Amino acid sequence: MPDNPNLKPDPADVEKNRVAAILAYIIFFIPLLAAKDSKFAMYHCNQGLILFLAAVIINVVGSLVPIIGWFIILPLGDLAVLILAILGIVKVSLDTDYIGIVPSLGNHLPLLDLAYAMFRKKDNDL
Repeated sequence: MPDNPNLKPDPADVEKNRVAAILAYIIFFIPLLAAKDSKFAMYHCNQGLILFLAAVIINVVGSLVPIIGWFIILPLGDLAVLILAILGIVKVSLDTDYIGIVPSLGNHLPLLDLAYAMFRKKDNDL
């Protein structure tokens, strides 16, 4: 899926691979196995990967920082990742024009923007 919000996904691809896109928010590599030719599923696979990386970073930092990390960073960070994953699942389930939540966050958070840029496919690879 391109970064341009004016471009909409192919409705046939969305309907065929909606379950793989939903599962991408739970276990990000499922679309790599089940729907590797789907641009829609791969896009959500990338988003699931970014959420997974965010959760790993939050858990590492939260575990290393005493007191504040244990009681503030870990619970709030993990809750934020969980909310984003649930939001992604709900939006993919209900809306065929949904292009994702992580890229919009990436515009405001440099870390997610960097992770998204590292793992997304180039436009000519689609």
